[in-house]
Amino acid sequence: MKRGKRTLNAEEQELWARVTETAIPMPVHAKAKVAVSTAKAKVPDPISPRSIKSFRLGEKASTKAAKHNLSPSLEQQFAESTVAMDKKAFTRLKQGKLSPEARLDLHGMTLEQAHPMLNRFILDAHAQGKRLVLVITGKGKSRDDFGPIPTRLGVLRHQVPQWFHQHPLKPHILQVAQASLKHGGSGAYYVYLRRTR
Repeated sequence: MKRGKRTLNAEEQELWARVTETAIPMPVHAKAKVAVSTAKAKVPDPISPRSIKSFRLGEKASTKAAKHNLSPSLEQQFAESTVAMDKKAFTRLKQGKLSPEARLDLHGMTLEQAHPMLNRFILDAHAQGKRLVLVITGKGKSRDDFGPIPTRLGVLRHQVPQWFHQHPLKPHILQVAQASLKHGGSGAYYVYLRRTR
């Protein structure tokens, strides 16, 4: 069924008249510019193989070696640390000429077992007025778990020095150094305690 042309009733005619009074006509030249610009718009030509320059894979890559932000080894950390105790006494300490007054062996312990033992040992030694103690961590077992991320050798050996620099131990410790071969070498630490007040 074909619909006929509908006419506006009186109310709709009045409303339409109000709308047309407020409408702003569009300039004629703007319509012409739009028509011209659409006519001039070109579709880009497909890229021909001759327009691509030849290149070698990686020719613009940087030749500088990548700088890795790796944490320094324990040996570097101890070498770079400042000496807080008497330098002559520190030299004798490094040579193994000073005898530790107490020792703690953390071999075979987990981090959860070792941490409270270490805290208690250092705090008790300080309270008793001891100056030099030896903490043995061991060098760690060489093992390969064949995983994608390498396992650090000697977990306790690397964690214990971090604990020395944390609360509650830090205020009681004057100096930490790797032990001489006589007292365990890189698997042990000398801990020189501050004087009790």
